[in-house]
Amino acid sequence: MKNVVLIGATGFVGSAILSELLNRGHKVTAVVRNASKLPKHDNLTAVEEDVANVDAIASIASGKDAVISAYNPGWANPDIKRLIEENYPKIVEAAKKSGVERLLIVGGAGTLFVKPGLRVVDSGAIPAEIIDGVRPLGDFYLNQLTKENDIDWVFFSPAGEFDAQGERTGKYRLGKDDLIVDKATGTSHISVKDYAAAMVDELEKPAHHKERFTIGY
Repeated sequence: MKNVVLIGATGFVGSAILSELLNRGHKVTAVVRNASKLPKHDNLTAVEEDVANVDAIASIASGKDAVISAYNPGWANPDIKRLIEENYPKIVEAAKKSGVERLLIVGGAGTLFVKPGLRVVDSGAIPAEIIDGVRPLGDFYLNQLTKENDIDWVFFSPAGEFDAQGERTGKYRLGKDDLIVDKATGTSHISVKDYAAAMVDELEKPAHHKERFTIGY
């Protein structure tokens, strides 16, 4: 059993990761904006805190086995670009300050390659209405996280699309920097439940260190 901090536990991906963690018997401290959105569970402790508060997050994470960040300011938030740019480095800083050994980040697909030299974010495939959330997260990964050597981090990029209603199949492929495309459909997709399962697998049996990896069918 792991004792972890989960940032963004009420979000789309965060809530799936929370369910997976609790179903496997892990102990979770959930850092959220609104604790009333969380389920009641003996292994779940809710903390309402701002991820921008480095000292507070570091204190919450102190003594834990890992921090999992599913932080997202909200796709409809007009300030999403600034908040990602400012808060993701603070999450890393807090994790390092806490002394926790591992930081697992719900990444984006934007920096994956669709072909040699062409990343998803530059391919024209990203809708204009979400580009302000995609590009800054990719920039954070490329320009800051890849230079981080003081904590054992992973940046787990999903497939191009999440199957919101998809089942937990346990049958998927993992990769590194290239977008994984489903040979049967020609699309890049993964259910949020399978993504969550793979994230918790990585928590339980670390296979990636200071690198990005990805998933898809």
